Amino acid sequence: MKKKNICLVGFMGAGKSRIGQRLAQLTGYSIVSTDSMIIEKEGREIADIFKNRGESYFRQIEKTIVAKTSRMQGVIIDCGGGVVLDPINIANLKANGIVFYLSATPETIYNRVKSESHRPLLNVSNPMDAIRDLLDKRQSFYEQANIIIHTDDRTVEDICLEITNIIQND
Repeated sequence: MKKKNICLVGFMGAGKSRIGQRLAQLTGYSIVSTDSMIIEKEGREIADIFKNRGESYFRQIEKTIVAKTSRMQGVIIDCGGGVVLDPINIANLKANGIVFYLSATPETIYNRVKSESHRPLLNVSNPMDAIRDLLDKRQSFYEQANIIIHTDDRTVEDICLEITNIIQND
């Protein structure tokens, strides 16, 4: 029987990486990160790609990586926060997987990422306003996921239990 991929989408700080790593331990699935694959392919950090080549260049590489990873079988795909902006990415992820939107409030996101300097979209004078604005612009894209999971005030274990219960019953 073909194993569906577990695709994690959501805004930066929603918990995709931490939840993905724990899900890999619990399920035995391998985990792949679209952002890590882009860094490896380009040989430089994402902030550097944004600064020197621009967001549209980054999104084109991201689209290629998503197409590649979505053809894998039985993996956890930790997607960059903007993957959902391209409908082709969503279609590719859904073709061989279940897409989980890990949702969090702007306040939760800010508290989780405020000390991180590698977030190119937050290098602005008022990061909280930037989070609210970006989250508002992306919300309808995130909600195209198969399943929405709220991560505010929840442990990684609790969220992983919910996801494993869903995939076992699918």
